[in-house]
Amino acid sequence: MQRSLGPSKSVYSLVLNDDVIRAVDRLAYQMNTSRSNMVNQILAEYTSLLTPQKRMSTVFDEIQNLLIQGAGFQLLMKPSDSMLSLRQALNYKYNPTVRYSIELVQTETGSLIRLKVILRSQNQTLIHYLSQFFSLWQELEQKIGGVNISWTIEDARYTRVLDLPGEEISDEDFGQEIAAYIQVLDQAMNAFFETLSEPQSAVAAVNHIYRDYISHIRGGIL
Repeated sequence: MQRSLGPSKSVYSLVLNDDVIRAVDRLAYQMNTSRSNMVNQILAEYTSLLTPQKRMSTVFDEIQNLLIQGAGFQLLMKPSDSMLSLRQALNYKYNPTVRYSIELVQTETGSLIRLKVILRSQNQTLIHYLSQFFSLWQELEQKIGGVNISWTIEDARYTRVLDLPGEEISDEDFGQEIAAYIQVLDQAMNAFFETLSEPQSAVAAVNHIYRDYISHIRGGIL
């Protein structure tokens, strides 16, 4: 029996050995994923099918190598095999933590990636300044970068949506591009807060960092 969940997923009825299911459940628990997703991964690997989840595994590995080993970001507990979360301290007073989350999302039309930058704080002054930074960053993305993307800014949260690219770029290169983007965003954010006492200097610092970033990534997809 088959029941469709959309253009890329369906529900199937399978008769499986109880011992097999217990082994699958153990693997799913170890990898922090569901039974269905674990079975899907096993079958995809056995049939040499490259799924979006498998592609993102390579992307996540590249991001971790560059940001954790190379830039000092901290890895948070992985909530699922479709999400990677990192954190970094913000250079502002008590060094609040900024979380960067990269998540693979399945939609009716395909796969996309949601990048979230989140600051968990009740400090309204900090939230106000961070919202100002995100607005400035998005303005630079549109005016200088010429980037036409889906994005939202809400309090101390910035969300940016990316398409999972096709064969025009390797998963390793895509992971490197995401890592570079997160790193420059974090650098610009810290530069902004370091010069808050001089608003014009803060804007100029972010502008300079973004222009330098753009000059080095022409031809990229972010």
